[in-house]
Amino acid sequence: MTTIKETALTFGQAIEAAKQGKMIARAGWNGKNMFVFQRPEDNLDVYMVVEKVKSLPQSVKDYFRRVNPGTFIPNEEGATVADATIKFLPYLCMKAADGSVVNGWLASQTDMLATDWDIVE
Repeated sequence: MTTIKETALTFGQAIEAAKQGKMIARAGWNGKNMFVFQRPEDNLDVYMVVEKVKSLPQSVKDYFRRVNPGTFIPNEEGATVADATIKFLPYLCMKAADGSVVNGWLASQTDMLATDWDIVE
């Protein structure tokens, strides 16, 4: 359940709150418990991306393996060298009414011009 912390914000004010790690939502949305949040920037080593991340297509993993071949050579202890990283830039996500998370959420024109944005907890 989400509770309102601050109300009647512009989209710009709401985005600034999201950049600070807060969850934001519009009072005018029909879905219950929907909110938007920013997935922060992250740097992951190539080995982790290729071997552990489930949300990337195999073709993308194969590309990173190809352009970073030295990353997959085990060192003396048998651990894989993690000398190359991939920078993942921040993006907005929406927690939808059905409980799913939409990565790369985009605001509509109505959302951007609205003044009914709230900070939620």
